[in-house]
Amino acid sequence: MRNKQAGFSLIELLIVVAIILIIASIAIPNLIRSKMAANEASAVASMRTYNTAATAFSTQFGNYPTRLADLGPSNGATPTSTQADLVDVILGTDPATKSGYTFVYAPTPATGTTSYTITATPLATGTTGQRGFFTNQTGVIRADPSGAATSASTPLS
Repeated sequence: MRNKQAGFSLIELLIVVAIILIIASIAIPNLIRSKMAANEASAVASMRTYNTAATAFSTQFGNYPTRLADLGPSNGATPTSTQADLVDVILGTDPATKSGYTFVYAPTPATGTTSYTITATPLATGTTGQRGFFTNQTGVIRADPSGAATSASTPLS
């Protein structure tokens, strides 16, 4: 009498592996698109935070900040024009990097008294994000699918 062994045959295991690979090939591109959409939503929210913080800074100190770090934490001290405590430590650096985007602040003129621009560009276009974003003292956030938004780009609704 022959002893029968319990287990799966090689064919059965190969079929299961093939099914898993097919499911993964469908799911991974959707996961990447979802991550890019989340990064873009985070970038837009950060731009809104910067606009609000810059307006509060202008109200409190009489002009717009000269750099993003001016909006950053005051480390427990009384807020000043160089540490206004309006944004967290991640957004209060020059340049700031968050959720796959780099944020660059430029005061106009260089002293930062009358206006500013902020651009957000993906760290790796097509991987961390597709669109670039732009905002200034008007508070309008603009997007460009090429990754480099300007004041002429399409406003977000």
